[in-house]
Amino acid sequence: MRLGLALGYWGRGPDPGHLELAQEAERLGYASVWTAEAWGSDAFTPLAWIAAHTSRIKLGTAIAQMAARTPTATAMHALTLDHLSGGRMMLGLGLSGPQVVEGWYGRPFPSSPLTATREYVDVIRQVFRREAPVALDGRFHSHPYRGADGTGTGKPLKPITHPLRAGLPVLLGAEGPKNIAQTTRIADGWLPLYWSPTRADVYEAALTGLPEDFMIAPMARAHVCDSVADGLLPVKAMLGFYIGGMGHAARNFHADLMARMGFEAEAHRIQELFLAGRKEEAVMAVPDAFADEISLVGPRQRIAERLELWRKGPVTDLLVTAPDLTTLRVLAELNS
Repeated sequence: MRLGLALGYWGRGPDPGHLELAQEAERLGYASVWTAEAWGSDAFTPLAWIAAHTSRIKLGTAIAQMAARTPTATAMHALTLDHLSGGRMMLGLGLSGPQVVEGWYGRPFPSSPLTATREYVDVIRQVFRREAPVALDGRFHSHPYRGADGTGTGKPLKPITHPLRAGLPVLLGAEGPKNIAQTTRIADGWLPLYWSPTRADVYEAALTGLPEDFMIAPMARAHVCDSVADGLLPVKAMLGFYIGGMGHAARNFHADLMARMGFEAEAHRIQELFLAGRKEEAVMAVPDAFADEISLVGPRQRIAERLELWRKGPVTDLLVTAPDLTTLRVLAELNS
């Protein structure tokens, strides 16, 4: 099981410690470093900055949001960064949810998410292969555009720039069983949002017949600390926000996933509290057991024991959100 460093997206501004963390991760032998985006900082610019200050560590987006860019624009970002970094780029994509797609990006959430995802990846693969002009008679991503409001003069095009790698890896953030199953067929890897090494059966049906070298790369908060309860607080804060605030009461993919993992009543309660404006109560309503299952916090020996559970399953890459250099170093030692 390889280790990766997940830096996430910025809050109010750039984190001055991110570059140092990325450089230390490279020195320690971490395989990859990952950036993200929500509705603030973008995923690609910080990754380019990190690329310029490192030399070996692989660079991934976990995740770049599909609604933010057309598939050809996303492919341009990826192939450009792949060239500049010497072939270190990995493209992690996610559909997000209707609240973000329609509220932030100002476009409709696709009526068929699986079809939209499949078409998006198809176009990107065509750009990377550069075998012919990009062409797709799609429902959501037609190339050339064939909508009634178009001019009808669109022309199929190849990228001017020759991609460095036709097989630049594409990974997908997927939560629903059908979406995960499709991911195993059309992508090079899967970026689970929550992964419990003791509940791998939740995903078992969707992960049958995995292709060779398929990546399973979940994110997990890691923190070497004396108090498990204190170490879990940031995990609970994240879960309270995602499950309570990242979605509508009637449609929240994160809450649905928590329910499938055995915490349905708790997920509904977190939603109720968060949507009622009782955010601190929503965070405290997150069960310690659930937060603990999907993270690695506490004293070194406890983390060492729990890390063994992650290694026994199908996870190929553990992407850790580690807030300090000490935690990075301890994990590298334990995983060596």
